[in-house]
Amino acid sequence: MKMDYPEFIKEYPVHVYETGPDGKLSLASLFDYFQDIASEHAVSLGYGREELMKNNHFWVLSRMFSRITELPEWGSKITIRTWPRGTDKLFALRDFEARFSDGRIAAKATSSWLILDYSTKRVKRPDEDLSRLHFRPESIGALERNADKLAPPADTPVPGQPFRVRISDLDVNLHTNNVRYIKWVTDSYDLDFTMNNVPVSLEINYLAESRFNDNIVILTSDGIGGEKIYDHLIVRPDDNKELCRLRIMWKTNHS
Repeated sequence: MKMDYPEFIKEYPVHVYETGPDGKLSLASLFDYFQDIASEHAVSLGYGREELMKNNHFWVLSRMFSRITELPEWGSKITIRTWPRGTDKLFALRDFEARFSDGRIAAKATSSWLILDYSTKRVKRPDEDLSRLHFRPESIGALERNADKLAPPADTPVPGQPFRVRISDLDVNLHTNNVRYIKWVTDSYDLDFTMNNVPVSLEINYLAESRFNDNIVILTSDGIGGEKIYDHLIVRPDDNKELCRLRIMWKTNHS
């Protein structure tokens, strides 16, 4: 028997430790919320980590795309709604919508997930694992498109200072947590830029795992077409492995 079309709603109070120096929710914390509600919803539907591991399978976040209208301030609350939106070839799609208490949109996002075999690390078609879910054909995505495959930067990116993966960067699989890549990149901006600009969109592709004590370098391109759009490559220089591609669009903060 197939389950009814599922969605999940959860309220998040913005704590002081989740904000940046501007007093607003940080990009990394917003994506922490997305990761948290996606995990909680998957568990409630019977598709969480433990359930998939019964078939020797596990989830991997591959791509994510978000448009940010306004980040909430410390002390406010946002309500996030999430829903699985069916499949696209090998990807299982999940969307998100974050709203303020008065109904205004804070952010929207779409994500593309893969199911991997734990032993072989091969990608599995999601249809078998998700066969009990009923996706409405008229299901509307949060955004106008799915998360794209990001191309390498057209310009030669400039490398930042190398650093190593720390214990606090790791998840339960002993890999770097998805959100840490976003935190690494936003921490690479200088304080003046951070205080005078706000994010408009973020798109990320996860390409390979990193582990404890791996050497990491972030390469950043100049703004695309004169706009505040920056491409970032996160690489492991010891084997020249590209781990992640990330693009952030910013605008001047007029508040």
